[in-house]
Amino acid sequence: MGAMPRTTIDPADDTDTVLNPAVPMRSSAELLPQASAGRSQLTSLPRDLETDGARRLRVVVALYAFAFLISGPITALLSPDERVTFFGSALRWVPSLLSLAAALAVTAFTWNPRVPTATLLGLGLLFEVAGSYGIAAAQYLNAERWTVMPPWGGLSWVAVWMLGFTMMIPSPPRLALLAALGSATAVPAIVALAVAIAPGPTAITASRYFLQVLVPYLIVVVIADVGARVIYRLGTELKRARELGAYHLVERLGSGGMGDVWRAEHRLLARPAAVKVIRTDAAQTSPSEIAELEARFEREAQAIASLRSPHTIQLYDFGVAADGTFYYVMELLEGLDLQVLVQRFGPTPVPRAVHLLKQVCHSLAEAHGAGLVHRDIKPANVFVCRYGGDLDFVKVLDFGLVKPVARPVQATTLSGVHSLRGTPAFMAPEQVLGVHAVDARTDVYAVGCLAYWLISGEVVFTGRTAMETITMHAHERPVPLSRRTSQPIPDALDGLLLACLDKDPARRPVNGGELGEQLAALMLAERWTKPLAREWWEAFRSEK
Repeated sequence: MGAMPRTTIDPADDTDTVLNPAVPMRSSAELLPQASAGRSQLTSLPRDLETDGARRLRVVVALYAFAFLISGPITALLSPDERVTFFGSALRWVPSLLSLAAALAVTAFTWNPRVPTATLLGLGLLFEVAGSYGIAAAQYLNAERWTVMPPWGGLSWVAVWMLGFTMMIPSPPRLALLAALGSATAVPAIVALAVAIAPGPTAITASRYFLQVLVPYLIVVVIADVGARVIYRLGTELKRARELGAYHLVERLGSGGMGDVWRAEHRLLARPAAVKVIRTDAAQTSPSEIAELEARFEREAQAIASLRSPHTIQLYDFGVAADGTFYYVMELLEGLDLQVLVQRFGPTPVPRAVHLLKQVCHSLAEAHGAGLVHRDIKPANVFVCRYGGDLDFVKVLDFGLVKPVARPVQATTLSGVHSLRGTPAFMAPEQVLGVHAVDARTDVYAVGCLAYWLISGEVVFTGRTAMETITMHAHERPVPLSRRTSQPIPDALDGLLLACLDKDPARRPVNGGELGEQLAALMLAERWTKPLAREWWEAFRSEK
């Protein structure tokens, strides 16, 4: 999909607001923790953890190669005395150069993008064993030194290597244990070889060999095994926590007061998606409130899934996880929301603003025609993107506060918990005062506020607190847009926006469809054309 979508959270919003993903359809799938079919994996860890492990393997092996290069050939080349000693015995230079060659080969594999992550991790386990033998050989195959004092006591650098490798490179416990056991044989094997080829003073009894050489490394194996199991269990628990229905959560895109938004992948399809996870404990506490939220969640998701406007975010799926977590699965978009658009690029030219607002109205027109009210139209919930071959294509996001205009009596309590939710800078008076019913004209008011933000870079009212802002929306008259911006504003647009912001809903356009028609009828001196949109998006992509 090209560039990753940008996601931010509006700090003034008391709802869970997402800038780049969308909304969801009823899922019959349960949590399925197994890996995707056809995906080659060595572990059951999340793929990002496997990828991080492969990156760490590259660093670890490169450091190993550097250490052998410095302690072996480089030191020998810089010091004449050491050069004679180093190259005078094959027991010194052969193990060192073989270890260096193996490390460089593995490092080269880690840089090859065509090598699967699972192959790299498996190769890493083999290198753990080979690396242990290389360290032991470099440390103990020095017959000249052993004739003075054989170093039987204590642990060697092999123990550090084994424990460090196990902690940094996650592997399935069984494979990690096998690699640790293989590594643990390095010192006993090299010591046995050194005893066999060294002079008399290096002789060692069987009991001493067992206690001083075998037992310490068996203890290291136990420690490494425990560490590997703990790290692997934490990784698999993280993966299970990231599995929602048939979707695997890959990367967090943003966070809000009620939940998080993730870039996700379907385990069977190649289609990327955005998953909005709603934390019930952050919004509700009592079982009755959670039950109300679940009922409302399902009702709203089904309503949103029925919308077909191309300017409404597509809902792929939704469900409730085993732990009670609600989640929406939406299409993943490439672009930015209007909050970021104005913050980064300043006020939007009037022709472009009208072009974007008409698309917002197209989405709302269908929703209003179906008897649904969005109730949270704001810059962060309007996304402008590249959509196929279309540029400056608008998607209305986050229908999380949507509600039917008319509902059966038994359903009226389902929105009670959220009746005052919204964004203060874009809330219509009736959302707070309750004097008038919340209907399509409530969204029209919010679109008027949205237009102010787009064209002037400022909100209609700015109070010192959220309550003061709400009060200003309820009682103060807005200043005409023409007096809030240096851009020339047609009188018809000025009057239309003031009508949208009228305190009395009866004097506003009745719904998104009517407002869209009035915006389309405006006589503007200039039009926002496809070449202008293409020029803007090419410049935008060059910045990223």
